Amino acid sequence: MDDCRTMRPFEGTRVLDITHVLAAPFATYQLAVFGADVIRIENPQEPDQTRIDGSDPALSSDRIGTHFIIQNGGKRSLTLNLKTPDGREILRRLVRTADVLVENFRPGAMKALELSYEDLREINPRLIYASMSAFGQDGPRGKQTGYDQVIQAVSGLMMVNGTTDMVPMKVGTPAIDYATGAMGAFAVASALLQRERTGRGQYIDLSMLDTALILLGAHLTNYSRSGRHPSAGGNRHEFATVGLYDTADGQIQIAAINMRQQRRFWRLLGHPELVKANNDARRSDAAREREILQRILLTKTAQQWEDWFQAHHIPAARIWTLPETLAHPQLEHRDILHRFVDEPGIPGTITVPKAAFKLAHGGARMDRPPPRMGEHSEALLAELGYSAEEVAAFRDAGAI
Repeated sequence: MDDCRTMRPFEGTRVLDITHVLAAPFATYQLAVFGADVIRIENPQEPDQTRIDGSDPALSSDRIGTHFIIQNGGKRSLTLNLKTPDGREILRRLVRTADVLVENFRPGAMKALELSYEDLREINPRLIYASMSAFGQDGPRGKQTGYDQVIQAVSGLMMVNGTTDMVPMKVGTPAIDYATGAMGAFAVASALLQRERTGRGQYIDLSMLDTALILLGAHLTNYSRSGRHPSAGGNRHEFATVGLYDTADGQIQIAAINMRQQRRFWRLLGHPELVKANNDARRSDAAREREILQRILLTKTAQQWEDWFQAHHIPAARIWTLPETLAHPQLEHRDILHRFVDEPGIPGTITVPKAAFKLAHGGARMDRPPPRMGEHSEALLAELGYSAEEVAAFRDAGAI
């Protein structure tokens, strides 16, 4: 069987995506590229912020902004006003056909609409219901809201990023959003596997703060043991064989971290006397080692050093720009990106990531471009058994 026709992991799985912005939509996007039928439920009166934001003003004004395109390919769009009785009833009918529901509204919002897990599992006991929020559904901060930047601040991440003279410093990409989205996709996959064995649905309570603390695991555990507050180290590591150094024409990042690598590192550079027997010795002699290493690295260009270190199995790389990385043939070989070309409503080209791993068969694939608001409303309502007259009435009443 041709690989493009091989079943992907989530084919036959229907996901209701009642989400906005980035973290939760990215979770459902990962399910979509691996075959799930993801139905994005959108408020007809209020477009997602990402629909009107991004680097292309024309697309933003057309409610298909680049920030929306990033994590909404492969989905279908149904507009529902869940504040109306008809909108809620349509969702309940849709829930009967669904495997998963993902939402990321303020804790308590879905309960107020009588659309909580407790409400909907009465309709579909096999439903996997995932709530994604800033701090979790309960606890002293459960009612508080936040985006990536807020979680970076409150988690302590900003205090370990940057340099000693420039801290706090936000990570330059919405890392918490993407990590929470990836964790959300994993949580849903875990619950689906569990359901295969138990036949029961599941409720998932996923917090951005909890995800941030997973990312801060090394700092957290070290602090719990030593009592020493983690600090921002910038580009300097406790070992001299790890860090950012100047070369003849630019900078190179070296990561000879383990004991075996540092032994090979110094011997290859002609300084076997700097090889250490333990990490304590490496820490105590780091300043002297850095001075010696810096003089050596200034003798060649960053690319020459990258080539030389990699040829000797020492992790190292010059500092690349994103355009350089995207132009490298490694990316085409990996096939992790998808390029939209003159799709309806998206003239020209735009590239998005698909997934961060490959499968031997049934891997990630983009089935359709990001949907226009309500693009699939009529077709989806017809699938649920509503007549054209009923659909028109819903539209006149502002329910869709």
